[in-house]
Amino acid sequence: MLEEVSEMIGLQVYTKTGLFLGTVNNVVMDLDEGKINGIFVGDTNPLLVQDSKSVNVPFRWVSAVGDIILLRYFPKRVSISES
Repeated sequence: MLEEVSEMIGLQVYTKTGLFLGTVNNVVMDLDEGKINGIFVGDTNPLLVQDSKSVNVPFRWVSAVGDIILLRYFPKRVSISES
């Protein structure tokens, strides 16, 4: 069990089907509420995220946190749209 939020940094993140998504680079927090809003995942799997860009995953998509982070949801593929 994690004792500090900072211990999440560096954990590997996997989808519910066991696909490696990437590694936690940072944690997005609401300091007023004291809640985690999301995890910033870098070095992402190019099969899941176009150009292996970093993504902010809403914490409500997280199913479990331990030696790894397991997601309950992640889109089939994230594409980067150009404005």
